[in-house]
Amino acid sequence: MKKTAFAPMAALALTIALAAPAARAQSQSPTNDLENQVVKVLLSLPHYGVFDNLYFQTSGSDVTLEGQALLEITKAEAGKRVARIKGVGKVTNNIEVLPPSPSDDALRFSVFRAIASTSDLNRYTMGADPSIHVIVKGGHVALEGMVSNAQDKQRAEMVTKSLPGIMEFKNNLRTDK
Repeated sequence: MKKTAFAPMAALALTIALAAPAARAQSQSPTNDLENQVVKVLLSLPHYGVFDNLYFQTSGSDVTLEGQALLEITKAEAGKRVARIKGVGKVTNNIEVLPPSPSDDALRFSVFRAIASTSDLNRYTMGADPSIHVIVKGGHVALEGMVSNAQDKQRAEMVTKSLPGIMEFKNNLRTDK
């Protein structure tokens, strides 16, 4: 089973290339086409945003959806739309819907605002599919996505860790260098 990270659009090609060098070498392989179609479908989800983290695994024509979604509709639509892709066999939807929580919502917005208001990090919060995604569950914060370099990853961690109310922090940001 091959796991493909679902990364921000700007880094998507790099992520797939790093996660699946064999598929990249055979650029016309059905798996590569299937992965590209799944990425396209996930990027087009109407409720997908900065507080969601979606990725998937493929095994032949079967697709397993993983990650976290803020809204149930994001999970449901991801499963339905991926199942409609030509050539997809079985779809297993393991996307976790984050429980509703006013304190988690406040923390999500606090983390996002802190990163967006930091001059050397704000570029990662722009656009329809920002490079940094903020996942919060029960006061536990994880940063997901991709940044340009290790310094930006470290800076995002420092900015986030300085905020009150964080029970645990994980920096899952990847770099392209």
